[in-house]
Amino acid sequence: MTTAKVKQPSYLNFDSDNYAWTPDIDYRRQPELYRVGKGEQGVLVCEPYKSEIGPHWRFRTPQIAKESSEQIFQLFESYLKAGDFVGADMARKYLQMGYTRSRRYANYKGGKKYDETDNYRQLERGTGEAGKAASAGIFYERWKAAEANEQYARLKKQWKDERG
Repeated sequence: MTTAKVKQPSYLNFDSDNYAWTPDIDYRRQPELYRVGKGEQGVLVCEPYKSEIGPHWRFRTPQIAKESSEQIFQLFESYLKAGDFVGADMARKYLQMGYTRSRRYANYKGGKKYDETDNYRQLERGTGEAGKAASAGIFYERWKAAEANEQYARLKKQWKDERG
């Protein structure tokens, strides 16, 4: 008899001491300390962008997601216009996070993927809210539009080549 290894959520073993982003840095004043990272890393830490973008981030209904993604995309474009790659990347991350979190709520009741009372067993998919799937689609379109922006793509490649 074989036993399947339970995959636990990555946040259980989170190493905050070695996390590349810290809340005590003003990344607008010290952009050289910013790292692009993977996916949404740093999105809930990097100031002043967290405070500028975060209040617009909502996905409860498709209408709210549409308004939210439009506001965040406008911030993305304004950061690019100002030559602020860090701000543009953070806005892109919030758009991506709008997609991933909406999908999580669409797939799992209450957005909970793991049962913390049962050794973090993964819960059953398909128990979430249908409206969240529409919200996810709205954010997905804006996220992909941000990534497809030629100026952003050029700046991101240059940033990663120079700084990581």
